[in-house]
Amino acid sequence: MLDINLIRENPDLVRKSLEVRQMDVTPVDQVLDLDLKRRTIIQEVETLKAERNAGSKEIGRAKDAAERQAKIEAMRAVGDKVSALDEQLREVEAELTAVMSWLPNLPSEKTPYGVDESENVVLKSAGQLPEFDFEPKPHWEIGPALGIIDFERGVKITGSRFYVLSGAGARLQRALIAFMLDLHIQQGYTEKYTPFMVKTETVFGAGQLPKFTDNLYKDHEEDLYWVPTAEVPLTGYHMDEILEEADLPINYTAYTPCFRREKMSAGRDVRGIKRGHQFDKVEMYTFCKPEDSPAAFEKMFADAEETARLLGLPYRTHQLCTGDLGFGATITYDLEVWAAGCQEWLEVSSVSNVTDFQARRANIRYRPEGGGKPQFVHTLNGSGLGMPRVMIAVLENYQQADGSVIVPKVLRPWMGGIEVISPM
Repeated sequence: MLDINLIRENPDLVRKSLEVRQMDVTPVDQVLDLDLKRRTIIQEVETLKAERNAGSKEIGRAKDAAERQAKIEAMRAVGDKVSALDEQLREVEAELTAVMSWLPNLPSEKTPYGVDESENVVLKSAGQLPEFDFEPKPHWEIGPALGIIDFERGVKITGSRFYVLSGAGARLQRALIAFMLDLHIQQGYTEKYTPFMVKTETVFGAGQLPKFTDNLYKDHEEDLYWVPTAEVPLTGYHMDEILEEADLPINYTAYTPCFRREKMSAGRDVRGIKRGHQFDKVEMYTFCKPEDSPAAFEKMFADAEETARLLGLPYRTHQLCTGDLGFGATITYDLEVWAAGCQEWLEVSSVSNVTDFQARRANIRYRPEGGGKPQFVHTLNGSGLGMPRVMIAVLENYQQADGSVIVPKVLRPWMGGIEVISPM
């Protein structure tokens, strides 16, 4: 949520931020109109309440019964006006909140201008692309041949875009998760195991509602949402709290399955396990002081890079332009790994500085050590890394001519000694 004072005092800045995001600027005018209406009503209510208080004192001093009754009737009418205005105020405030909840965060000055993803900026590439003396296969051929990915039974159990991992495939997925969690703990994050379902206010606080309503799975009877990412419960962990400055920064990591209604079309992009309605992800999350968030952003992305590097996966990094920037982000770096069978780069992490955008929604503040009014924290989030695309890259980059797949050395401690995945 943006600061209403920012919109009042510098509406052109907010309009400009919407323009560079390729969005309509009309909501800024709607906010200003509703905010003016809200403040006008509040002023009217305060005037009437002052009149009512003064009238109550006059009633107490009145000696004549008729005079007292007349003043009582007059104050009753004032009270009715106050009640009507209070109801009007609630409606205006609800409408104001609704409009403001659709306003995205302001892009950082360091975020380059661009219309869409085609104008994202490549920052660097790292690692050598694997070379083969045979035609590398895509994972949708490797997995079934090894007996570790079962597409048919996934569809039978649930439907399209679902699959079953078996044997060493399931273990490889588990090994990736355990490796990432342990690595992030070494990098300074505290592991959290959070609920996989959350309340509406938690999803709103993380900035997922109302923008992404159509992409979320919901239990309407219990009014609970399945998490689309661990970012959501980790945001909610300190919702409505005041943290101590001495405790900042706070770094968390968490594994969750993620549930999203993917809007998919037929074609190469949706083959195999690249896109699905359920997938696993290990998340990094930071709460920090505003002045520390730029450095925290660089650290988090370096931590994501280390994950790819230790797995031996060639990767490249992008900075997202304004037209491709996420709703709550002010600056974002993406990390993509190479998949030799698909012959494409797969995004496995987006690291974003969200500044105080989520903190305002979720009411997360910190108390300065020197005293003074509690301030909103800055929050940052990033995948470290997301499955199943990391699984795809491992299977395709580490494949051998006989159809087997070498297990990256860094994962072997969690694989029970398995060094090569061979046909079952």
